[in-house]
Amino acid sequence: MSIPQSGGGPIESFDQLAGLLEQGCKPKVDWRIGTEHEKFGWLTDRRAPLPYAGDRSIAAMFAGLESRFGWQAVREGEHVIGLTRNGANVSLEPGGQFELSGAPLESIHETAAELDNHLAEVAEVAGPMGVRFMGIGAPPEWRHEDMPVMPKGRYRLMTDYMGRVGTHGTQMMYRTSTVQVNLDYGSEADMVKKLRVALALQPVATALFASSPFFEGRKNGHKSWRSRIWRDLDASRTGMLPFAFDDGMGFQRYVDWVLDVPMYFVYRDGRYVNALGQSFRAFLNGELPALPGEKPTLSDWADHLTTVFPEARVKKYIEMRGADAGDRAHLVALPAFWTGLMYDQAALDAAWDLVRGFDAETREGLRVAASVSALQGEAAGVKLIDLARATVALAQAGLAARGLGEERHLAPLMESLATGKVQADRWLERFDGEWRGGFAPLYAAASL
Repeated sequence: MSIPQSGGGPIESFDQLAGLLEQGCKPKVDWRIGTEHEKFGWLTDRRAPLPYAGDRSIAAMFAGLESRFGWQAVREGEHVIGLTRNGANVSLEPGGQFELSGAPLESIHETAAELDNHLAEVAEVAGPMGVRFMGIGAPPEWRHEDMPVMPKGRYRLMTDYMGRVGTHGTQMMYRTSTVQVNLDYGSEADMVKKLRVALALQPVATALFASSPFFEGRKNGHKSWRSRIWRDLDASRTGMLPFAFDDGMGFQRYVDWVLDVPMYFVYRDGRYVNALGQSFRAFLNGELPALPGEKPTLSDWADHLTTVFPEARVKKYIEMRGADAGDRAHLVALPAFWTGLMYDQAALDAAWDLVRGFDAETREGLRVAASVSALQGEAAGVKLIDLARATVALAQAGLAARGLGEERHLAPLMESLATGKVQADRWLERFDGEWRGGFAPLYAAASL
């Protein structure tokens, strides 16, 4: 989840809303790769989630990283809620998922090095505490009541609202974990094409990275339970954005959609003001019930943009949001996959040719099929393994065209395509076989 946005003055013109997104347009030489991943901390002596406070805790992790490795604390009130260093930050999801939001980097090799450095620092602090971290889409056994609650005002508001608008919202907040990549666009037209390709191919990413076949101590019938959760969370702010494929799509059309998504909060003077269900359009007119007579700033708009959660999201870049977290190789493969598709024009054009004939029902059908069956999924006559093979080949060609040797980071995806098995499949096989229906070995197998 995002930290409060800053640096935006009063909104004096409606055009500034789309203008904020348009500011993301960059020449290709300035395009960067920003990778984010979440992971669950667990206490190795009892397989319990890592609490916020105490000798073995999130707070202790923050203190160790700050004192040993030069991170600077980010606070909300008296609590440390994150760390920042050299363009990267470490932050918290609602259930204590430990998130690295990496710096904007030029290559997948740099992304891999950043990840390895982060994991080494985390292990140095966590190891003596008897703590490990696992990359997995959802914890296999923990129940809602087992999860710690992070001391962030944003999450207190969201927890109450999620319990009222969908059936799986609090599961998403407290018991899912993802890896995503943030990529740049050059123009409005480039943004539109990239967003359309990203949305249409998120089911491929969901299938290739599926790693959450267990939930609350049993098999859940899905290869990606995390993806299943997102389908019944809050229809007003999630999904595949069918309007993005309509004529006239652009920055303003995306703004129009976001304006109609109910608000969560307004951040003022270090606290979150409850604006649950209220309208940003009313805010623009000075008619927000939570702050009567007050009008929003661009920072408020930037905050509101972080409260929509489609499968691909536009800010000053595009976020690819369809994948479960996984092992180290998959955490690097995700940005490699999307960079290969998005940063080479020939690959992007060919990817659009693959999916431009899909209608909204096919795209949604593939989304469902990916969460249930991963690479064995199918919808409207489209087999996900065939689509994945074609897509990964394009990503490989796109990376090769960059001339940096980055295509080797696609290795775990190539293995999955060769075997038809993703992380979830391999864990299910071991659960039914050598693990004899026990979860203890999974914690170690999924740990980073």
